[in-house]
Amino acid sequence: MTDLPPLRRLLKSKPEHCDGSVILDYDARLMRRKRLMTAQGRGFLVDLAEVTNLDEWWGFELEDGTTLEIVPADESLVEVTGDLARLAWHIGNRHTPCQIEENRLLIRHDHVIEAMLAQLGARMRHLTGPFTPEGGAYGHGRTMGHDHGSAHGHSHDHDHDHAHAH
Repeated sequence: MTDLPPLRRLLKSKPEHCDGSVILDYDARLMRRKRLMTAQGRGFLVDLAEVTNLDEWWGFELEDGTTLEIVPADESLVEVTGDLARLAWHIGNRHTPCQIEENRLLIRHDHVIEAMLAQLGARMRHLTGPFTPEGGAYGHGRTMGHDHGSAHGHSHDHDHDHAHAH
């Protein structure tokens, strides 16, 4: 099976028909240039002008008109319940991406953050599901401007640029 043609443009909303999907985890949904595989097993190239948060887009339109939906992958998450406003403040203070819902918070599995939340009296339950955290407060983008991502083999916060806050 040959590759599909490259990306023509990102789509904001669902088109009349959808030809397939691309399943991406939270880290993979922040990209500039990458070869992706559809859920149906065909590759194509995405080459964007700048690093882009794909959470803000419905999907891809390729040069031949093929349309592909962006689907958040299931990830290892932690459901956090308790004093949500207080817990959300502490999670945000650590620049940890957080999905905020009415009765719970969702974060990615992280031993350091989980230990901090346990000390704050949070109740936690591990689960698997798609992760779609809140965007940044200053327009579009991600909450972690200094995320190391998976390129370094880890994704925890080093607090290296927070010394002035203590």
